[in-house]
Amino acid sequence: MNILILGSGGREHALAWAVMQNPKCDKLIVAPGNAGIAMIADCATLDIEDGGSVVTFAEENSIDFVIVGPEAPLAAGVADRLRDAGLLVFGPSAAAAKLEASKSFTKEICDAANAPTAAYGHFTDAESAKAYVQSQGAPIVVKADGLAAGKGVIIAETVAEAETAIDDMFSGAFGGAGAEVVIEEFMQGEEASFFVLVNGTDVLPMGTAQDHKRVGEGDTGLNTGGMGAYSPAPVLTDAIAQKALDEIIKPTMAEMAKRGTPYQGILYAGLMIENGQPRLVEYNVRFGDPECQVLMMRLGAQAFDLMHACADDRLPEARVNWADDHAMTVVLAAQGYPGAYDKGSVIGGLDALTEDSFQMMFHAGTSEKDGQITATGGRVLNATARGATLQEARDRAYAQAQAVDWPQGFYRRDIGWRAL
Repeated sequence: MNILILGSGGREHALAWAVMQNPKCDKLIVAPGNAGIAMIADCATLDIEDGGSVVTFAEENSIDFVIVGPEAPLAAGVADRLRDAGLLVFGPSAAAAKLEASKSFTKEICDAANAPTAAYGHFTDAESAKAYVQSQGAPIVVKADGLAAGKGVIIAETVAEAETAIDDMFSGAFGGAGAEVVIEEFMQGEEASFFVLVNGTDVLPMGTAQDHKRVGEGDTGLNTGGMGAYSPAPVLTDAIAQKALDEIIKPTMAEMAKRGTPYQGILYAGLMIENGQPRLVEYNVRFGDPECQVLMMRLGAQAFDLMHACADDRLPEARVNWADDHAMTVVLAAQGYPGAYDKGSVIGGLDALTEDSFQMMFHAGTSEKDGQITATGGRVLNATARGATLQEARDRAYAQAQAVDWPQGFYRRDIGWRAL
């Protein structure tokens, strides 16, 4: 089969790595890809949010199956255009992708499905949003309603912090994503990520992970797109996962189908767990990044078969075969991230790394220039490894991170601290 993956980050490098291991893959193209992906697959320049361009490219290159990595093309309806053209695609329609593209829409669906989540208010102006915060008190969570690349969430410890966040959002700090704001109660507990494959009302659990969103050690500082992750998530026991399926995910999927917008693809439920009870933090309509890296590390070649079965209406016959292992990824980011950071610094030491089914350096924000790998993003590399225990996976991942020669980068040294 000829396969096209859309995206350019660490998630897409991990997806490409897993797909390339499957003997059904004859040719893999990733658009636009990055320097690490270019070492294992063909990369193509393509506007991945332009559905017409993607369809034309897929037809010209005899693509049999398209995997959409990031949320933006899904929200832009690229999966719809591919389906209309008769192409097999893994990823939800634009209507179903609203589960990530609009936080207020998700809240409305949860209300209709009676799925447990945080109490909230939805606002289109700063004055009423601030009045709500003043009535609720702090800590409280302020969220840009739309897509903000994982950064449009402010956990405000005081009312004043919440009011500043509201002003920032309505004044355009997150672009159009902050034109509307959702304000939620601050939920206590431990957060974990639950990944399920969905085709309409068929739901297959795919795996669990736990990520570290804060930039600083001890989970302090600003929220980021994620500084590291590990799988499985010990807090998401079988009993709690089943509860989340029965009380949150399946009712949500049934409500979506009832509305004529059935969901197809990977659904990532961010859950807050307290006293054995899961509540929904948010839905994402694609693999998490960096959670995808640890899931792919553990799944390997079967990841392709699972995604293909989901897209091809064969989900009920699919099975996830988990080894009794653990994986961890450590994000190497540019100094200054998640604030301003410089681009173009040279990264050394990558050639000497051992890369196999137990350890991989996935590239997230890199390009190749004059034979050298340079940093082009905030989150740049993902040192990823698996082992029989989480400690073994951690030791391998950190050995990789430490071997990289990149003075302009940094990484947290406590990924996995809750579980360990």
